[in-house]
Amino acid sequence: MKLKLKTTSLKTQIMFSYKYFIAIVLFAALMACNDSKDKEIPEDVIPEAPVNEITPVYSNQYITTDKACYAPGEEVHFTLSLDNLPASLKVRYKYLNEVLSDVTLNTNTWSWTTPAEDFKGYVAEVYSTENTEETIQAVIGVDVSSEWTKFPRYGFLSDYSQLESPQIADVIENLNRHHINGIQFYDWHNKHHKPLPVENSQPLDSWKDIINKDVYLSTVTGYINEAHNHNMKAMYYNLIYGAWDDAANDGVDRKWYVFKDNAHSNIDYHPLGSPFLSSLYVLDPSNTSWQNYYKNENDVVYQYLDFDGFHMDQLGDRGTVYNYDGIQLNLSQTFEPFINAIKSGQQDKYNVMNAVNQYGQMGIANASTDFLYTEVWDPNNSYDDLTSIIRQNDVYGGNEKNTVLAAYMNYDLADQEGYFNTPAVLMTDAVIFAYGGSHLELGEHMLGKEYFPNNNLTMKEDLKKSLVSYYDFLVGYQNLLRDGGSFNSVSISSLDGKMNLSNWPADLDEVAVVAKKSGQKQVISLINYSDAVTLEWRDNSGIQTSPALIKNAKLSLHNQQEVQNIWVASPDIIGGAARSVNFAQEGENVSFTLPELKYWTMIVVEY
Repeated sequence: MKLKLKTTSLKTQIMFSYKYFIAIVLFAALMACNDSKDKEIPEDVIPEAPVNEITPVYSNQYITTDKACYAPGEEVHFTLSLDNLPASLKVRYKYLNEVLSDVTLNTNTWSWTTPAEDFKGYVAEVYSTENTEETIQAVIGVDVSSEWTKFPRYGFLSDYSQLESPQIADVIENLNRHHINGIQFYDWHNKHHKPLPVENSQPLDSWKDIINKDVYLSTVTGYINEAHNHNMKAMYYNLIYGAWDDAANDGVDRKWYVFKDNAHSNIDYHPLGSPFLSSLYVLDPSNTSWQNYYKNENDVVYQYLDFDGFHMDQLGDRGTVYNYDGIQLNLSQTFEPFINAIKSGQQDKYNVMNAVNQYGQMGIANASTDFLYTEVWDPNNSYDDLTSIIRQNDVYGGNEKNTVLAAYMNYDLADQEGYFNTPAVLMTDAVIFAYGGSHLELGEHMLGKEYFPNNNLTMKEDLKKSLVSYYDFLVGYQNLLRDGGSFNSVSISSLDGKMNLSNWPADLDEVAVVAKKSGQKQVISLINYSDAVTLEWRDNSGIQTSPALIKNAKLSLHNQQEVQNIWVASPDIIGGAARSVNFAQEGENVSFTLPELKYWTMIVVEY
């Protein structure tokens, strides 16, 4: 019995020793594997975000240029509204964040010869220095483009009453300060089918528009001439298929119309009651006889008025309609042949057409149009819908035609007198501009309705000042915002919890990230919805709220390339002036401190 016990004990010891040995070997192997893994793929190190130099003081002095855009090599004439000039006053001209030249100023009017390269945006920063501290006195953008349609910034006119020259000059000067380079002359005409009334080989001195308002020839020509003085283009507005009820007397044939039935009994029309002088009856844009009639009327307009082109309008989807022969029409497919027919009659004139909520935009983009224009309606109500339209237009236009959005702000609020909601307008402009579009909003007043003369809402002073900076920003950085590149996504995060970051589309309580690769630059727009109460861009009732200013937020960007420089610019901060920020890079992580974010800040990472 004892011998057995000893034998059993020995076997147990041997088994225990063997298992112990195996466990040690496996543990050692596992540790070796982990050591090897750690050596091959080291844990990411996120460096500390360095601090930046203090943000300069911004005086926001009023500064103007003499034109909305310039030819390469042309002189720009600046005027600064500052009586007591600091002894250290200077101006630096910048392309993006690169200083091209830095000049001392001893007068409040001066000139600058633009560089020879075409289609570039520049920023002029007027500044002074005292005890090494810089004050930025004024900032303004400069567009150097031989063709305005490359970077269209569209405005409008809607009042052609008997205005004096100073009144006309004031309106155009304000549009010029926003670098508006093309103007839509809304409802300037008499009859839609016969826009310019001529007797004895001369235009009438005045005529009625469709709502029975007086239009004065002297005002129309005064606006055209003043626009040209500032290198703006004047575009005459009209429907491409509208006729008044007396059109037969002017030679419009019943066979050219669009009908609601296949037996040509009921002409399609848009009913308009008093005080309108007529309803609008719809013609077939693909009908060659109507095209020829329209081309002749077009020639009359250009013969007597120095318009630069034609802004074409439509009424949107008309449902099921037919031509005179009873053939069902897809009106969206009739726009392209009409546009091309008009272009064939006036080769040197510009053409643009409204795609109402994108109706017919594919054909419009394929036609002889110079840029794309969309009037935005329900159900395209979100900020993301605006970006989808712009990106769709980029595809339709082969990335060759930029977009203007007619997006009417605070629509319901505009039914009565009041003020535009400043945060709503700036948030919408930030989205449109960040995605490469521009916004039809400025004329004698800001637009709140599709009927352009509606001026119930006015801009508060903060909105007026901000919009100047936003348009300077759109011009100054147009080569990043509107000149090619491809949208992408980036991995960017907050190191201090000052903001919730998420890639576009926008969401409440977050900062939306819009990323775009442009050459050797990664552009990152941060749009601040941290305090927003709605994601509907139109903000019908004016409830949008202003975001709190976020300062010195520490950010980390996961990045596989070696970073050469990081700079930032914001239309909300120091007039949009660009400044470099300090950064630290460890492996694939780059950390930096964002000086400020109000509505929109653009970060540019250069490789």
